[in-house]
Amino acid sequence: MEIRIAKELLHIQHWLEIAASIVARGKDSYLADEVAQEAGDALMMKIGEAAKTLSARGLDAPDGLNWSDAAKNREKLAHHYSIIDREVTWQTLSASLPRWGEALSSLFVQAAVTIDRDYDPGKLPEPKLSDFGD
Repeated sequence: MEIRIAKELLHIQHWLEIAASIVARGKDSYLADEVAQEAGDALMMKIGEAAKTLSARGLDAPDGLNWSDAAKNREKLAHHYSIIDREVTWQTLSASLPRWGEALSSLFVQAAVTIDRDYDPGKLPEPKLSDFGD
């Protein structure tokens, strides 16, 4: 797996985890909390942008997923923010995104393996004692 694809997938995995933490607080909390709503929107926009990148790099979406669905959702959130339906965004966060996590789970594993394989501690600078404070 190409390193750029692996990084995008691991970003998506992280964003899905954050979205799950919003959902865990419940629908009533989400609907009453503008910060949670805006955070959910931002996460969905990031996922949509990453999906566009994965598609452009030639990664086929797993069965049941379509990269363009996330990209279209991103466009709606970014450009039609004045007419966002919170029932729809809640449904996306609470139902659609968990399905994405399940469908992408094997790719997340492959991405982690790719990142671990490409990690070379020899490329990092040696820490200096001053890096650790007094």
